[in-house]
Amino acid sequence: MNVFSISKKKITYGIFFLTTFLANGQQVQIVDLRVNHLLYPHLAVSNGYILTGAPPKEVIRTQIHPKQLVLGWQLTGGIQAAYRVIVSSQRDSVEKGIGDIWDSGRINSGESVNVLYQGQPLQLSTGYTWRVMIWNEKNESSPWSPISEFYTADAQKDYQTAYYPLQKTDEWPRQIHKLGDVMRIDFGKACFGQLRFTLSTTEDKASLTVRLGEAIHADGSINRKPRGTIRYAEYRIPLQRGRHTYHLQFKADKRNTGPLAVKMPAYIGEVLPFRYVELEGKVASVKETDITRSFVHYPFDDFASHFESSDSTLNAIWGLCKYSVKVVSFAGLYMDGDRERIPYEVDAYINQLSHYNVDSEYGIARRSLEYMIKHGTWFTDCILYTVPMAYNDYLYTGDLRIVQHYYDDLKAKLLIPLREPNGLMSTSKGKQSNALKEAIHLTEKSLSDLVDWPHAGGFGTVGNGETDGFVFTDYNTVVNAIHYKALRDMAKLANALGKKGDVEWLNGLADETYRAFHSLLWDSKRRIFRDGVDTDHASLHANMIALAFNLVPAESIEDVMTFIRSRGMACGPYGSQLLMDAIYKAGDADYGLSLLTSKSERSWYNMIRSGSTVTMEAWDQKYKSNLDWNHAWGTVPANAIPRKLMGVEPLEPGWKSFSIKPQIGSLTYATVRLPTIRGTVEVVCRQNQSSYHMKFTVPGNTLAKVELPVEKKKKWQLTINGKPAKASVEQGWLLLPDFAPGSYDLVLLY
Repeated sequence: MNVFSISKKKITYGIFFLTTFLANGQQVQIVDLRVNHLLYPHLAVSNGYILTGAPPKEVIRTQIHPKQLVLGWQLTGGIQAAYRVIVSSQRDSVEKGIGDIWDSGRINSGESVNVLYQGQPLQLSTGYTWRVMIWNEKNESSPWSPISEFYTADAQKDYQTAYYPLQKTDEWPRQIHKLGDVMRIDFGKACFGQLRFTLSTTEDKASLTVRLGEAIHADGSINRKPRGTIRYAEYRIPLQRGRHTYHLQFKADKRNTGPLAVKMPAYIGEVLPFRYVELEGKVASVKETDITRSFVHYPFDDFASHFESSDSTLNAIWGLCKYSVKVVSFAGLYMDGDRERIPYEVDAYINQLSHYNVDSEYGIARRSLEYMIKHGTWFTDCILYTVPMAYNDYLYTGDLRIVQHYYDDLKAKLLIPLREPNGLMSTSKGKQSNALKEAIHLTEKSLSDLVDWPHAGGFGTVGNGETDGFVFTDYNTVVNAIHYKALRDMAKLANALGKKGDVEWLNGLADETYRAFHSLLWDSKRRIFRDGVDTDHASLHANMIALAFNLVPAESIEDVMTFIRSRGMACGPYGSQLLMDAIYKAGDADYGLSLLTSKSERSWYNMIRSGSTVTMEAWDQKYKSNLDWNHAWGTVPANAIPRKLMGVEPLEPGWKSFSIKPQIGSLTYATVRLPTIRGTVEVVCRQNQSSYHMKFTVPGNTLAKVELPVEKKKKWQLTINGKPAKASVEQGWLLLPDFAPGSYDLVLLY
């Protein structure tokens, strides 16, 4: 069995042992040393399995490129005022406090997640060790931290995202049933994996039929003709007399190994998504340990995050989406699913947010972004989402290296040449020149607008498809909303890089788009947004995206929300990301919870009811006839629950400060454990008619801005850690002072 992280105490890399000292009366622990944001920078695999002993010849190492390298660490309490880092080529030197490669000396800075290496040039294919000590605000110094190690890549590049190799985790069946010559095997959940088995036979020239699939019939047999792109495969294996181990070699699928598809690396081999296995043949009885599924995935800490509430349906949906994030990492890049295995930007945008909220891991998101910058897809929406992805990376990590390196590429993704004199962009009227396609690295087709997928009439859809009858015009409300969002995000990135001229220019374009939005797309009589210029049709999509991306002024929010509520879940799983963001921006916690826990056909619960253990491409087969059962954009609740329902989001890049603004609706209890680059945030909320009780922890070297919901027209009393406290009230929220690192217990009594 090969598990990446059973518990931190069982990892032998030596970076979780704790160094403590007192800061502001609190015991501070220096933990989780990182290189380029990777917690295990020296992780290596052989044939996909993590090495724990002496490395064999065939080793795939974590890619740590020596240029522009950053170091980081976490504090469990207190605020850092200064640090000193030492890096050495020899472990014994670091143990003695000697940095023969780099000794930063004391640096008066609170930076703890993006410390740029500034020592001697690092050599290729070389191991290094390092450690850190810090000073707090009282000028008290800590002991040296534990030692961390990293190994540089074997090729020099100006910049490349650091990432882990893929790994295999061996799993055994949850159930085995033998019916005559057929063994039915259930692994409990689906994953992208490989299969091997050890069997005994006394016959010569015996053979075995192996069937694998994601779906079963009511009688428990594997569905051999599943609809859509739900997977089934069958192989006939010749057996040798006696007891032998057989490794099943999967055949490549023409559709998902085409020119645009991301191929599985040679050290892993081909994979197939499956949960169920049938073995048919005359073989002796087998034990569970004789059947092994090798789960292929990007390294993932199953224990980094947790959510639980008083609603069992919501808990099951959280579990479905969290597990799906791990499953869909099978290729080391964010994929759309198994049908094409192509990284689409809209899928990756959701996958990125979901991954950030279930694991403290940023390499696969950054590598996917880097890949998509150079491999643009053909939907206008997709190209535009590259910039919000880059901004999310900066917001969650505080790291600007990828933005700085690809700045001009990111600016091209704004599609500014498609802007028209009226202040809006147009895919049909704008000039899709060869120069534009080259700048955005689009090699296939021409740009067309997505909105949601599939469109009406496509892939066997019913009614309006997933676009709520959206009317496509020359000037598309949805595409222009994403364009507006991308302009604002790019302006923030330009500001962080000190490009003041670009900041003014980009914000000027965004202001122009905002004015055009309201003059050309706003229906002043109905007080909602139309789908575009030259149409009176108004869809859920046009209005939810305007609200989600800050295009609805405060005085119009309730009008837009009234329309949004009237449409229900008239969108696909991709569109639900914008719907959830819009609903919680408007503060309608009860409506948000009702959609998250809905048991209608258009719901996450329906994915579970359909038999899938990984999020699906569409709500149900009837809404997309060729859907697959392993689609990244179905994981919206994995980020909507911690970000919106529990209200935990970064406010400043790298989580220097963050918000806690829970909107738990009618839940009586909800708790979340959320990993961040600075440490773990935990929030527990309980409520009844007479009180609201919240406990939370703030990691070291960060600040929390907390808001509590308060019932209007009711008198209230607030205590913080048992002591009476005061707070101002604004629009149904108690606004509290910033909270320094530590643990807090807030009680609001009516």
